Amino acid sequence: MGRGGRDVEITAVGDDRVFTQAKPLDPPLATYTVSARGKAPNVPVFRFLRNQYGNVPLREIDSLFGFVEPSTLYGGRAFARRELSDRDVMQLNNAGIGIRLPMSNHYVDEREYEENMPLFDKYHREGNSVICTNDDLARWIRRDFPDFRLDASVIKNIKTNERIDEAMGLYDSVVLPMSMNEDLDFLEQIRDKDKITLFANAGCALTCPSKICYVSISEANKGGGAEFRCSQELKEREMHGMVDFPLEPYIELGFHRFKLLRARPGAVTGF
Repeated sequence: MGRGGRDVEITAVGDDRVFTQAKPLDPPLATYTVSARGKAPNVPVFRFLRNQYGNVPLREIDSLFGFVEPSTLYGGRAFARRELSDRDVMQLNNAGIGIRLPMSNHYVDEREYEENMPLFDKYHREGNSVICTNDDLARWIRRDFPDFRLDASVIKNIKTNERIDEAMGLYDSVVLPMSMNEDLDFLEQIRDKDKITLFANAGCALTCPSKICYVSISEANKGGGAEFRCSQELKEREMHGMVDFPLEPYIELGFHRFKLLRARPGAVTGF
């Protein structure tokens, strides 16, 4: 008896019915690690991705890098507040998207590393990564938390094939400085292109002559009120705001891993 009291004839589906199988998607030409910069911990992570990176298909986002709970090992940016909540991390990992912990502080000793081991243990799983500048920290993490991927931070300022080869002895991937995007001849000579991350866009570090901010931020994240320092006060340089690189030349050379920054209001990073 159907709705309204009417008789409804039900037709059985035969066992030989053929269903069309969906064609698998081709692997993406590029994958991105994207910045969680400025994300409030109470903003759902997929809403943040939709609002800030809505032009990037979700399956092309390999990971997010940003602050979890406080740590003295952060570098690159001063720690102000948590950006990725426990719920964010769980949802990302369940969706096959990793997190990258930006532990790129220049300075670390073994006692400080041991104090941070509960944090590493909490996020230790395949698909998650740690970004390091200090090689001792990278070695300790490799020894104690082997499921983490290790990224050699852009702060290491690796610019030669010899230094790339040296870093590959410890790290799983190397992030090259923004300025190297402009040297296609050098990029073509790199052997392990699948282990290299290039920038998809660039901020003030593209033209910075000395990058003294990184050291001062490392000091500031230890506490104690260290003063922020910037070479903008010392040397004039061109400031372009945010620069978007055309990715086709890099993809044609064999690169497929890219780092995508989020601009501050005014389309700048830093000053």
